[in-house]
Amino acid sequence: MKIKKFSATLLAFIMVLFFAACAGGNETAGNGGNADSSQGTTEESQTSDTTLDSSGSESEGGKILVAYFSVTNNTEGVAQKLVDGLGADLYEITPDQPYTDEDLDYGNSKSRTSVEMDDPSARPAISGSVENMEQYDVVFIGYPIWWGKAPRIMSTFIESYDFSGKTIIPFCTSGSSGFGSSDSALRSAASGATWLDGHRFPAGASSEDVLAWAKGLEIN
Repeated sequence: MKIKKFSATLLAFIMVLFFAACAGGNETAGNGGNADSSQGTTEESQTSDTTLDSSGSESEGGKILVAYFSVTNNTEGVAQKLVDGLGADLYEITPDQPYTDEDLDYGNSKSRTSVEMDDPSARPAISGSVENMEQYDVVFIGYPIWWGKAPRIMSTFIESYDFSGKTIIPFCTSGSSGFGSSDSALRSAASGATWLDGHRFPAGASSEDVLAWAKGLEIN
């Protein structure tokens, strides 16, 4: 009887140890597996929901881009004021072959700008591109007035992206010429976009004037 009683006690003790070990093993595997799985899902979500803008910083969709072409820095000044006032991203349309003073000789019919503006099919190459253009809902485009029109490099820019569903807002700088129909060729190249009326600024336009115009557009 003592032997049977001892055997039963020993068997019960062994079973207790066995179930305790199983329970401990299942808890560790379960918690560890869920934690790793949850962490992996979060990291994937953060990666897929976050993009990089042209400056390399993290940003989300629905942003404003100010893209500009400037040779004498007048248009650049207006573009920077828009960026500062609207919290937009900035992109400079940089020609693959920079323009020299000789290229800008408007009085010379053989200068580079004269030849380009006399040829509607001219498309000067651009160095670089806008990364993740799809994240922008509103795109301001700025340029100087050349021969009453937007420089041909602006057509290169517009034709390089799909602007369908976006709102495009042109602006220009000029010493005397008005905005006029300077963006007519650009409009036809991005017919899928919503175009707002453009605005002409003089050199050295103030931040107050630039932002008063921009905020009067009532864009989101």
